[in-house]
Amino acid sequence: MEIRAGEVAVHYVEHGAGRPALVLHGAGVDHRETEACFEPAFDGVAGVRRIYPDLPGMGRTAAPEALRSADDVLDTLIGFADEVTGGTAPLLIGHSAGAYYAQAFAAKRPAQVAGLALVCPLLAGLRDVPEHQVVAGSGEIGDDDFRSYFVIQTPEMLERYERHVAPAAALVDEAALERIGERWTLAPGHGPAYAGPTLVVAGRLDSTVGYAAAADLVDHYPRASLAVVDDAGHALPHEQPQLLRALVAEWLARVERRG
Repeated sequence: MEIRAGEVAVHYVEHGAGRPALVLHGAGVDHRETEACFEPAFDGVAGVRRIYPDLPGMGRTAAPEALRSADDVLDTLIGFADEVTGGTAPLLIGHSAGAYYAQAFAAKRPAQVAGLALVCPLLAGLRDVPEHQVVAGSGEIGDDDFRSYFVIQTPEMLERYERHVAPAAALVDEAALERIGERWTLAPGHGPAYAGPTLVVAGRLDSTVGYAAAADLVDHYPRASLAVVDDAGHALPHEQPQLLRALVAEWLARVERRG
């Protein structure tokens, strides 16, 4: 499916019906990764319409020349959300760079966000990022990208990578991502921090963004639950699916209590 947001025709897929949940993937992939990771987390959950867009310059969403910064991408995502949700306040879920945009979305329009979940979030001020290490497997299967992404390097994880992650590489508009990356810092939000139900999940072994900056967010969001997961890296949604499902369920329960 496709919806136009400004100058961008945003491609997306969706599942279910009910309260909209906008699920944003990271850099260099497309909706297939978040769909593969979060659909199992929503298995058996009624009343949530999961929406998985391809971010501009990735998947089947082109990034026109007018998109020249992360703020331009954020404006596109907000416009897309307005169109696809019909004005209903969505849940926001982001992995990696998707979490960077989700956090900024909530800061810019806190009253229009029903809940915020940040998984392995890319953040300003990353620190104490650990060296990559392998905790399961020989470390000798797959390509270099797989071996640098996963800390659990089993045949099962390789199959997930080859099915849901690697195919997106051929669709990435590298020139567009480079252009946007030159103006990557998002304008800060104004007013108080987002006060809705929030979930922050980080991999203790995440050699891409670390976990220290994510852990700092528990003091920024007044209704945040924080989980720092051992034996998980930046590919935490693949490597720890049962734990992710439990954490998402707890977060959704808090959203429902809020009304």
